[in-house]
Amino acid sequence: MLATHKHNSRFLIATIRQTRISNNLAVSLRHITLRQLAVFEALARHRSFSAAAKALHLTQPAVSMQIRQLEDAAGIALVERIGKRIDLTEAGEELARCARDVQARLKDTDDALATIRGLRGGTLDIAVVSTAKYFAPHLLAQFRKRHPEITLRLSVSNREAVVSALRENRTDLVIMGQAPPGLEVEAKVFARHPLVIIAAPDHPLAKRKRLKLADLAQENLLIREPGSGTRSAMERFFAERGLRLRASTEMSSNETIKQAVMAGMGIAFLSLHTIGLELKARRLVTLPVEGTPVMRNWHVIHLARKRLSPIAQSFKAFLLDEGAALVRKTVGFDAP
Repeated sequence: MLATHKHNSRFLIATIRQTRISNNLAVSLRHITLRQLAVFEALARHRSFSAAAKALHLTQPAVSMQIRQLEDAAGIALVERIGKRIDLTEAGEELARCARDVQARLKDTDDALATIRGLRGGTLDIAVVSTAKYFAPHLLAQFRKRHPEITLRLSVSNREAVVSALRENRTDLVIMGQAPPGLEVEAKVFARHPLVIIAAPDHPLAKRKRLKLADLAQENLLIREPGSGTRSAMERFFAERGLRLRASTEMSSNETIKQAVMAGMGIAFLSLHTIGLELKARRLVTLPVEGTPVMRNWHVIHLARKRLSPIAQSFKAFLLDEGAALVRKTVGFDAP
């Protein structure tokens, strides 16, 4: 009983404290500008003054000045500077949530007003995982030909950053492999996604016409970083077959892995959509390993609660109708 009372007391104190912070911010920030909110949101997202300045096309001193003005208006510290690292205070976290909500509402309102005015344009924000960068620009280029009046914003990041943008409603649509768990989203398949095991043309295994997965057990496997969709697919593939690899080397990009494979550092598990040019030039080969290619899907995803703008709805329909054929055309071959 006493423990429950203490727990309820702590919860009540925390709730009162959070409410006070929110109310104090609401009172003290009545005269801030939308530009200042945008600057703070960028700083909260990048956790770096220089990165925020670069994203906003501002100088670093200009970003610092805007943050100082915000803190003066709030009467409370919003960020903590520990060396080069930037952390948000409790008040800063609250303001960051507010800034994201304001930006999302403004975009939704702008899209709604454009629809009411009968405009055909608008802004389309797309976030894609890095593996999709090999075909996503071609999809957008084809769509732009039909809607030349729209403004496009394409963000290419690793899976973790794309999921963060989706969660925080900073993008209209996302292109990725697996839908993120724990988020209420609407995910639709628009294309097949084959993954293969690759090697340099002069690798001893490249001469084999058929390989079992066990034949790879002694090979050095070049892998993506934890959280990568490609790495997750690879780990599932090997785990389902009960195989543990002898050694691996972790790298943070598909391009680095491809260069390392060509240099003879090892073999790799990659999307077939990332290696079209190298296969044609015979700088890489796919290994005929049983169970490959591993077939996955590309999804177009948005938050379930999100009201898509007319242009976002149109692009989603475009992907579902024509995305598969355009992906095949772009990468230069059909998925097996």
